Amino acid sequence: MDEQAHPEADAISVADLVRDVALALHDGEGARAARLVEDQRARDLADVIELLSPEHRIALIQALGPAFDYEVLSEIDESVRDQLSEALPNDLLAKAVTELDTDDAAYLIENLEQEDRDEILAQLPRGERAALERQLEFPEESAGRLMQSDFVAVAPYWTVGQVIEHARETDDLPDSFSEIFVVDPAFRVLGSVELSRLLRTKRDVPISEIMDPDLHVVLATADQEDVARQFERYDLFSAPVVDQSNKLVGVITVDDVVEVIQDEADEDMRALGGVGDESLGDTVAGIARSRIPWLIVNLGTAVLASFVIKQFDATIAQMVALAVLMPVVASMGGNAGTQTMTVTVRALATNKLGSANASRIITRETLVGLLNGLVLSIVMATIVFLWFGSGRLGAVIGVAMVVNLLAAALAGILIPLTLDRLKLDPAPASGVFVTMVTDCVGFFAFLGLASIFLLK
Repeated sequence: MDEQAHPEADAISVADLVRDVALALHDGEGARAARLVEDQRARDLADVIELLSPEHRIALIQALGPAFDYEVLSEIDESVRDQLSEALPNDLLAKAVTELDTDDAAYLIENLEQEDRDEILAQLPRGERAALERQLEFPEESAGRLMQSDFVAVAPYWTVGQVIEHARETDDLPDSFSEIFVVDPAFRVLGSVELSRLLRTKRDVPISEIMDPDLHVVLATADQEDVARQFERYDLFSAPVVDQSNKLVGVITVDDVVEVIQDEADEDMRALGGVGDESLGDTVAGIARSRIPWLIVNLGTAVLASFVIKQFDATIAQMVALAVLMPVVASMGGNAGTQTMTVTVRALATNKLGSANASRIITRETLVGLLNGLVLSIVMATIVFLWFGSGRLGAVIGVAMVVNLLAAALAGILIPLTLDRLKLDPAPASGVFVTMVTDCVGFFAFLGLASIFLLK
């Protein structure tokens, strides 16, 4: 049967492979471990290495020796790659750098100590070392770090035949490329030519006649997330990267952008949950250290909600049903606020929410919160009436639910917008403050209304 029909079969085989490799390494049989993974592709071997313990990762790479595909290092999760970079010998890292594209090579050594980085760079040929040093000078998560320094550039007066011969005979061109850039003597980009068009044109035609001057040029200091949006918006396959003087310094390809989109989506998802930049390979201490700050903030907001409840302790003491129903109001408000907040944060991250449409979206979310509150209040009031036999109690919780869902909608959109306006990342901070608002408003509305209308 087709393996694609059973995706869980791949997961089982990977788990079995990891177990067998770990057992072989534990028994000191490195050669057997190497044979177990010798047929694995780079991406699959990266998965195996990520699932191994830190000491077994190093042992497996050493067991593979010259057979180790350095491309694996570009496929591994960032935190695991950083751990390997610190643990592997600098001689091995230098060999890996010469085999990888400049963007992947930069990621491999960017977090090393300066002394180790200098030692690795000293082992590289002068041209490769200069290209890598220049790439490392660009800010992290910028187009300059994302780009590949290897590209094909020709003069506009060259003929198609000259370009083809240049591509065939020049040794230091990239292994694969789909586009040729046309530059002036100062290396400013004039246009580009796709390989398909080049190969379909007669040899004596000048490149200037077939080049496409309509290019989406990317500044090397541009944020990689902005670059990804350009690729998505204009369906780009590649884009030239230029420095401040508009000189061509590299090229970004769609496969690099796909990784950025995935990384940014993962980052937003983790931030919404108050989780830092962690992976399954991180240590207990490292994970706890990244999570504790937001848990402390959450603790503070929970204490604030408890303070609100404390103001109505006499009310609760007179009517035990209030204590039973309080979590319902707060929980529904929290869930509604999270829905609105998630949509808002994602819209901000993709530049689809701004001053031009903010008022319309705020109005929309307010009306949605009001409508949801009315529907849920009717449902909850009916349940309370059937449960406790009190119409007034049902009315009180119904009104409190409308108030809290309306507050949740407003908090879910206004808090991320405010944080974004203050140049703060709304993803990690919004959840804490939205929860604080819905808890405090929910408890205050429910218990306050109960003290007024239910108790003498």
